[in-house]
Amino acid sequence: MSDYFINEKDFGDFLKRLVRARNVLGPKAKRGHFVFGRIENPEDLRLDYDVTILPPKKAFFPTCQDLVRFDGDQVSGCIDPVDQVLFGVHFYDVKAIDMTDLLFAERGEDRNYTANRQAATIVASSIQSVSPRAFWGSVGKEVEPKGHDAFLTKVARGYVYQSRTPKGSALLELGKFRKAEATELEAARKADEAVKKKCPETLKYGAAEVAKKVRAAFPDEKLWERLSERCFSCGSCNLVCPTCYCFDVQDHWNVDQRSGARTRYWDACLTSEFSKVSLGAGNSENFRESRGERFRHRILRKASYLNEKLGGPACVGCGRCAAACTADIADPVKTIREVMEAAS
Repeated sequence: MSDYFINEKDFGDFLKRLVRARNVLGPKAKRGHFVFGRIENPEDLRLDYDVTILPPKKAFFPTCQDLVRFDGDQVSGCIDPVDQVLFGVHFYDVKAIDMTDLLFAERGEDRNYTANRQAATIVASSIQSVSPRAFWGSVGKEVEPKGHDAFLTKVARGYVYQSRTPKGSALLELGKFRKAEATELEAARKADEAVKKKCPETLKYGAAEVAKKVRAAFPDEKLWERLSERCFSCGSCNLVCPTCYCFDVQDHWNVDQRSGARTRYWDACLTSEFSKVSLGAGNSENFRESRGERFRHRILRKASYLNEKLGGPACVGCGRCAAACTADIADPVKTIREVMEAAS
């Protein structure tokens, strides 16, 4: 790792050169919220954002993605990696990308994901504004983000740029960087640590304790039915989650009935259709028919099932699910607190 510094007055010129040289995706304002989108004008980049509506995983795992196209007997793959720079990714979203990197690579690599991921450069950035439902300061503290190529921290009079990989170092040639001084590095460290204490929500239990007690609560059907009684089964909590990776696959035929495409879409385990399977002859079975069963499955996937594989919970504390839930019941902090209290 190499540590550099760039003055505030030179940072704008760096961004101008970056967007001219590379395809840059970053946080930008949209109707009072923030989204990751193409940055063509450096003034559109909002490093002071709190959280984006959808996570940056969409750059590698789009909401709608063609897998193959076919025309009669001819079938062609759709893998077409895009060289892009994700600029301004918060550390909790880097942790989420680390998880999806692992899950899409194991037991048969998903090249539709990994090709895009490997072609990308990720520049993470310090958090300047904290979202109202965030709790990333207290969840999964045992897991460090590692999938970024550089980390940018705003300090007095400029930014500290910590390069972690050759990809991150390659961007240095676009700006007037110099070696960072010890005082600047210490200021960056303090800024990144201090912001973790500003989350409005706090998970007051350790990951191992949560995993054990939440899993032990599996048979308590009355508890899960009560927690989910206002659930609309809309799946919003799944669709904004940075660590959800389920998808549905559909074939679409053109009017010639010879050609078309096999396409995948983000899917949501909270919807009633997700767990419905065909038994043939027009019959079907839903193995998570009740809202309580589906709600329970989501919480256990985030807090228990994947902990051993991931080294911590499959939740990074971004708060997107809580913000997206119309019924205001998806917040993992509140749900886990109730489960833990019920287990006491």
